[in-house]
Amino acid sequence: MVDLKRVEFALNDHFFDFVDDWDHKIYLTVGGYGSSKSYHVAAKLIKKLLEEKRKALVVREVFDTIRDSCLDLLMEVSESMGVSDYITFTTSPMQVRFSNGSRIIFKGMDKPAKLKSLNGVSIVWIEECSEVKYAGFKEILGRLRHPELSNHIILSTNPVSKSNWVYKHFFQDKTTGFKVLDDEELYKKRIVVVGNTYYHHSTVDDNYFVPQEYVEQLDELKQHDPDLYRIARKGRFGVNGRLVFPQFMTLPDEDVKSAIKLIRNPIEKNGMDFGFVTSYNALVRMMIDHDNRILYLYDEYYSRDKTDPEIANDIAKWLDILIKADCAEPKAIRYYKQQGFRIKPCKKFQGSRKVYTKKVKRFMHIVCSDKCQHIIDELQDLTFAVDKDGEIIEDEFNIDPHTLSAIWYGLDDYEVSDLKGGGLKILK
Repeated sequence: MVDLKRVEFALNDHFFDFVDDWDHKIYLTVGGYGSSKSYHVAAKLIKKLLEEKRKALVVREVFDTIRDSCLDLLMEVSESMGVSDYITFTTSPMQVRFSNGSRIIFKGMDKPAKLKSLNGVSIVWIEECSEVKYAGFKEILGRLRHPELSNHIILSTNPVSKSNWVYKHFFQDKTTGFKVLDDEELYKKRIVVVGNTYYHHSTVDDNYFVPQEYVEQLDELKQHDPDLYRIARKGRFGVNGRLVFPQFMTLPDEDVKSAIKLIRNPIEKNGMDFGFVTSYNALVRMMIDHDNRILYLYDEYYSRDKTDPEIANDIAKWLDILIKADCAEPKAIRYYKQQGFRIKPCKKFQGSRKVYTKKVKRFMHIVCSDKCQHIIDELQDLTFAVDKDGEIIEDEFNIDPHTLSAIWYGLDDYEVSDLKGGGLKILK
C-alpha cells in the first residue's frame, strides 16, 4: 500500500485546500486557460482513490475526446505524484485500476444509455461541464447515491456564457429570479462554500508552472478578442458576442428618480410593443436628459397571453401619458384609444430596426431602474446575431427583445444629439 504521507508532488498554493477537501457533495472549479484546475482535479481524484477503495466515473460530453484529455491527464498527474507503480491504465476498455482495488471508469454523455446505472460509483468528475447538457447533469445528480460511501460530484469548466446552465444552476437565473451566489463574490473571495457546494475560482496567475510567454499570449487577447480574454485570461462568466448596449447600467430605483428630478429640460417618452401567446406585451417609460445624452428607463409593464381588455386594466394608471405603439397593430391602437388612452402609432420603414437601434446606441448612458427587471433581463446582456462569416447583423439579436421594440417606438420622433453636441432636434 502506498504511503501518501511520503508522497511529495507539486501543487499550486491556491489548490491546497481544494485537493484535500471532501466535506462537500459538489465541487465546482471555474477558471481561465492554464489555471491548472483540471490538473488539480486529477490530483484530488487520484489521491482519494489511493486512500480509499472507491469507484469513480469521469464524464465528458463526447466519449471520443476522453482518451486524449482526461486519461492522458490522469497518467501525467500520477507520474508527477510518483505513484505510477500503484496504478494501471488500460485503453480497451478504458479504465484506471489501483492496487487497492479502486477504479476509474469513463463515459460520454453522447451515449446516455450507458449512464443508466452508476452502480458502485461514489465520485463523478464532469470535465468541461459547460459542454454537457443540463439534463445529463441532473441525471447524474439523481443517480449518484452510494449506500455506504460519501458521494461527490466534481465539475470543472471555463466560464462561458451566463446563458449556460452552469451559471443558471450554480449562480443565478435572472429570468426566473433564482439566485444562489453572485459570481462577482466568487471572483473576489476565490473560494466560497454555499450549502453543500464548494466553489473554486482560478486564473493563470495561480499556476506557478506556466511559461511567461503563455501568459503574454493570453494578455494579447484583450486587444483583438475581448470575449475570449474574459473567459481565457480572467476566468469570468459573461456574454458571448458583441454587446448591443455596452453603456447599459442599472441603479437603485430611488437613485434613478433623484437623477431624473435634476434634469434641466426632461423629455418624456413612452413606447409599447404588442404580443399575445408566444410574444410579450411590453410598455417602457423613459425620460431623456438631452444635454448629457442619457436615457433613463424608469418603469415598465410586461405580460403575455393577455387580452387587450386585461392589458388596458393593468395599465389604467397610465391613461394620461402619451404612448407610441407598434403601427402594425392598428386594431389594438384603436381599441386603446376607445378606452381613453393617449396612444399613437409609431413610424416604421424599411430598415427602421437598424436605424432605431443605432439611435439608442448613441446615448452616452442608458440608465435603468433596478425595479425594471424585464428590461434588465433583455437588454443588459443583449448581443448582436452573426452571419455565417461571423459578421454582426445590425438588426438581429440573440433573443427577441420586446422591451427594445417598445423603446424604438417611444423614441421614433426623437433624435439623439451627436458626439459633437448638436442642438435639440425633435421631429414632429
